[in-house]
Amino acid sequence: MSEPTPPPPPTPSASGDSGNRTLMLVLAYLFPLSLIPLLTEKEDREVQWHAKHGIVIAVAFAILWVAALVLSQVPFLACLVLFIFPVIGLAGLVVTILCIVKATQGSRFLIPGVSDFANKF
Repeated sequence: MSEPTPPPPPTPSASGDSGNRTLMLVLAYLFPLSLIPLLTEKEDREVQWHAKHGIVIAVAFAILWVAALVLSQVPFLACLVLFIFPVIGLAGLVVTILCIVKATQGSRFLIPGVSDFANKF
């Protein structure tokens, strides 16, 4: 008896064009443009994951930004928080760039807690 043949490789995503897929992966991390791949590439699970991840990262940094803004209203913390704003902005830029680079290379940049939350959707 012969062994069964292995299943065929998965079919390419509905977007088909790798340039379009790369564009969608980049847009996935540029909030609010991350809504474009989320709404248009419904058949591509990888693009969907990156779009959801990009939205959760943007919301997480917005929450950090608002928390720093609230803390800046406390008189004795205002000077300290003044230095936190550029750190939050730089961290957001670095995380966004790392996520885009990893996505275009075909892998994922996982952030503990944030990525777990994005996986729930």
